[in-house]
Order: sequence, then structure tokens, then C-alpha cells
Amino acid sequence: MSGKHIAIIGAGPGGLTAAMILAKRGFRVSVFEAQDRVGGRNGAFQLGPYTFDIGPTFLMLKPILDEVFEEAGADCDEVMDMRELKPMYRLQFEEDYIEPTHDIEKMKDEIARVFPGHEEAYATFFEREKKRFDALYPCLQKSYHTWRSFLSPHLIKAVPHLAIGKSLYDIMVKTFGEEKLALSFTFQAKYLGMSPWECPGLFAIIPYIEHAFGIYHPIGGLSRISDTMADTARANGAEIHLSSPVKQILVRDGAACGVELENGEQIESDEVIINADFAYAASTLFAPGVLKKYSPANLEKKKFSCSTFMLYMGLDKQYDLPHHTVFFAKDYRKNVDDIFHLREPDSDLSVYVRNASITDPTLAPEGHSAVYVLVPMPNLRAGIDWKEKKTAFRETVLDIMEARGGMENLREHIVEEKVMTPADWRDELNVYAGATFNLAHSWDQMIHLRPRNKFEEVDNCYLTGGGTHPGSGLPTIYESGRIAANLISRKYGVEFTSTNRLA
Repeated sequence: MSGKHIAIIGAGPGGLTAAMILAKRGFRVSVFEAQDRVGGRNGAFQLGPYTFDIGPTFLMLKPILDEVFEEAGADCDEVMDMRELKPMYRLQFEEDYIEPTHDIEKMKDEIARVFPGHEEAYATFFEREKKRFDALYPCLQKSYHTWRSFLSPHLIKAVPHLAIGKSLYDIMVKTFGEEKLALSFTFQAKYLGMSPWECPGLFAIIPYIEHAFGIYHPIGGLSRISDTMADTARANGAEIHLSSPVKQILVRDGAACGVELENGEQIESDEVIINADFAYAASTLFAPGVLKKYSPANLEKKKFSCSTFMLYMGLDKQYDLPHHTVFFAKDYRKNVDDIFHLREPDSDLSVYVRNASITDPTLAPEGHSAVYVLVPMPNLRAGIDWKEKKTAFRETVLDIMEARGGMENLREHIVEEKVMTPADWRDELNVYAGATFNLAHSWDQMIHLRPRNKFEEVDNCYLTGGGTHPGSGLPTIYESGRIAANLISRKYGVEFTSTNRLA
């Protein structure tokens, strides 16, 4: 037992990963969460008898989740009911669709069905991206809190696979030679809140991860992962304090030494882990003058991801749609350019619909469904007046779902509903600029140039979540929590066994 006290701000997936691992290793762990539930953007809420995930709905790279639970002393498949989705999703274009699958031969057959003559390119994609993944993923598991980190043999070996100067779209259109098929392997840039035409080519590993490892749904929703992490952390001895917002991080002689809650209570700790939205935390949780590099003025100069417009609808019927469907805008390039160049999109929108009730009977009453709708939007820097535009965008989205999703008379079947705009992300969940996917993943905001897991501005302070390395997305957020836990464990000489031996 180390006896050292670790205070964690935020019970999102990164903070909960660190909490359950550190508690297992004998640290005294206290988690302070502003909401009355765990999960943050990976939490859930109820509308009457309907259950909705707030944010993430795709679980990729399940082996990372398996590993962090194992390091916390639990078996992921024993504590949750995981279902692999086959097919993974439907990608709906104007007149046709493709349903990608984890099965290589079936995927080649699916490409041949929709894009005959291009199926052999899939083998090229898979072989090349496996090499890229094998080279790059060890780099994503390592902390880059010192400049010497760049001398890592893993990073040096990965350089030829970085695709410097190429975008994700560049790589896939060259691979497949067909526009819509290329888009089927580039829409994943949205997971990072980026445009495929601007997303660095190294992120070609994301579609590979889907096709190599599959996509899963835990019964109960993806928020079930956060709930189970919290249960595991508590079983290991961690304390999780809900409805306990942190007012300020206490800093003494340049080092974090605890937290002050909104109610005035001060809790001392040996280390502080920040799992709140990074830019929100940097701009509000430190006393004026403490931060220089990430001062409020400098944060305004940073690049941020897009935002999302959300509809959560409890319906008194089930529609014949797959678990996941992406409806591409008719002019997809224009829609993407509008979003990422901070222009208000027109009525030709891209819409993602999760119809999870066809897989998961726990989310809605029998015969009903809990439908989750996400529409990429510019973040709040676009200056859109969401009080004025909210209703019009809702109507446009419902029209698209009825016309393109075959959801006839949709409005007549809405029993419960919540609309969430980019402004609501900021106001309800403290998401800076409403940028749902955090800091952008541009070359100048990655690895050592991203806020570091061992925070460079304050000693005894660590970062987890999408705003730090390795970046947005559940698997990388879990990894950020494990990196922080390993750095702290090594600092205090606590022996541990970890699949990630790099951080």
C-alpha cells in the first residue's frame, strides 16, 4: 500500500480508468464529479422509460478495455454483456448503401456488391494499415511529457508510417479509386471531430481498427462501461463523490496539492488527475496567473474540433433501421467544409442515427425504441445563435430521417425528446466552445505538442481524457487513464503488471 492520496477531477472514462487501476494498486483514490452520475460524456440519462447514452456510441478496440479491466482485477466480459455488431453499421449514400463488416471475406463481397471491381483493394488496405497500426499504436501508449520521449525507438520506427503531408482522404481515395468507397473509410475522421480532407493520414489506423477488431455494444448502452468502471473502482477502495463540483485546483510552490470544492471544502492530496474537459479546466480551475502556456488568452488561439447537434427520442414503435446508420449529405464535401470552416450548414446535412433498441431491449419498453441522433455542426466559434436556430435544425433533421431513413410519420411516434445544441454541450457539460471532441488533432496539437499526461505547467498534476495524449475516442481515453496511473505508480515505486509497459 502506497498510502498516497490521489484526487481525480471528473468521473469520465479516463478518470475512472485511472481510479480503478490506482485503487487496485493500493493508492487512496478520491474522485470528485460535478454531475449526479458518473461517465461525463460517456454517461447516460433517462427520459421517462427510455435510456440514452449522452455521447459515445461506438466501442472500438475492445482489447484495450479488456486490458484496463484486467489491471483493475476484473474481467470485462464477466461484468458486462458485450455484443459484437454484424454488420458494424450502414453507410447510406443518396441512392445506395454499404454495410461494412469485421469479416474480411464478407467485406470483400459487400464491396463487390456495391462497387464491383474494387473489392481487391480491400486486401491492400488491410495489409498496409495493419503495418501502420503495429508501428503507431505503441507510440500512442507512451507518454510524451519530456522532449527525450521523441528519442523513443517506437516513435523513430513509426516515422515512415506517419503519412506526413497526406490526409486520411488522400490515402483512401488512392487506395480504392472510388469516391463513395473512399468515404466509407474516411468518415471515421468525425470520431476526432475533424474533416477527412484535413485529418492527418496516420489516422488511417481508425478504419483499420474497426475492420480488424470489430465494433461492440454493451447491453445497457456504452454508459454501462462507465458505471462498471465506477463499481470496480469502489470495489478496489476508491471513493466517488457525485454532485461534488471542483471550484479550484490548489497549487502550492508550483505543484498541485489538492482541490477546493464549490462548497468551500478543501481536500489535500499528493497528486491531482484532471479528467474534466481540458480547456474548461485550464480556463476555470486554476487561480489567475498559474497557467502561462494554457492561459485563457492562449487557449483562444488553439484549434478545436467540431460540435454536434443531438436529438434523443423515445418512440412508441421500432423502425427497420440497423443499430448504426450514417446518412451522408448529398454534397458531403460542402457539408464537411461548412462545419470545419465555421459556416452555418444548409439543409443538406449528414446525420448519424443509432437505433440500439433492435439490439438492446433494456433501453426502451417492449415495442418502443430509444433513438439517438447526432448531426456534426461547427463549434461555438461559428457564432450561430442556437436559441434562434434550434427548432429549424430539428425540423430539418426529422425531415431527413423520414425521407432517407424510411421513418414514416416519425413525429407522430415521439413520446419523449431532448434536443442538445453546441451551446448545451458548453452549458450542461462544461465543454469548451461546445467542441464535443475536444482539441483538434492537427499536427501541431499531437503527441508532445498536445497537453501532456504529466501536465507540463503544474507539478503533481496529470491529465486524462480527449484533450491530452493520445487523444479523443474511448480506447485512447482509456489509454490516457492507464498512462496517468502508470506514471504515478512509477513515481512512488509501486510495482505493477501492465500490458502497457511504455508510459
